[in-house]
Amino acid sequence: SPARRTGQTPPQAERREMMDDHHLIIRVVARALIAPIFLFGLYVQFHGEYGPGGGFQAGIIFAVGFILYGTIFSLRQLREKFPDHVIHRLMALGVLVYGGTGVVGMMLGTNFLNFTQLGPTPLYGQLYGIIAVELGVGLAVFSVMLSIYYAFAGRSGPIDDKDW
Repeated sequence: SPARRTGQTPPQAERREMMDDHHLIIRVVARALIAPIFLFGLYVQFHGEYGPGGGFQAGIIFAVGFILYGTIFSLRQLREKFPDHVIHRLMALGVLVYGGTGVVGMMLGTNFLNFTQLGPTPLYGQLYGIIAVELGVGLAVFSVMLSIYYAFAGRSGPIDDKDW
């Protein structure tokens, strides 16, 4: 580029474009890893009651997949695909699913988060209740982690400031 020949530092946008050209291998590997990360998140989500895992861990794993995408490709592209208002609604939905599962149990005559009345038998009620609660926790954790990433990655630091 002309800026490089004269020894001047190119503007921030040009530097990012130059970096994009040099990171083809990282982009290809990231694309290959994102789908298995999501698949593993689903496994952890739905097998959490049988072994290590559950909603919290699955929420973190899903967030890692999106954070990897945002880090490798760009925060702007990630925000276009997953805007802030969607993240905020998912936070609320996760808390609503978690709390709503407990309230439904109370409405059916048991204690808060007692799931025995949620199915045809107490055993199935426990299974359905745990799955619903873990889904709510996973949604809430995923959306909070992504919101934290948006907050930190979207902020300009001293390196981006012109006065530095």
